[in-house]
Amino acid sequence: MNDKQAIDELFGEVIHAYTRAQAIEDGVLVDVSETAREAGFRWPVALTRAAWADCVAWTEDDNHRQVYQDESGRLWDVLWMAFNAIRGAAAGKSQIVYQLYRVPRDGKSVEARLTALKLVAGPGDAGEPVVTIMLPGED
Repeated sequence: MNDKQAIDELFGEVIHAYTRAQAIEDGVLVDVSETAREAGFRWPVALTRAAWADCVAWTEDDNHRQVYQDESGRLWDVLWMAFNAIRGAAAGKSQIVYQLYRVPRDGKSVEARLTALKLVAGPGDAGEPVVTIMLPGED
């Protein structure tokens, strides 16, 4: 009996599965793997749409209302702090909550505030290691 047969026997057949690839295609996850590789990650990395909206998203209108920033710099901050959190974490941890400063995208803030993100390492669609960065209340 192989692993799939054993799992099916224990839990029953899978009725529906929503893959990471589908979540990226649907925009539920934002694939940031290319920039993440530049920051030192070896595995694919995605942010949840909520984490992207809170810590990365920034428009020209935001520059006029608040303070000048850009999405690439904000993304770099998220990834660089995540990479450093991994380096400082105990071996074998699959979840890490880390902090970074970011200017809230609220139409008025001009100073950075401390916020937290959660990094989860786990299996991708084919069992390969992947990283997902999300807000602490997400799973």
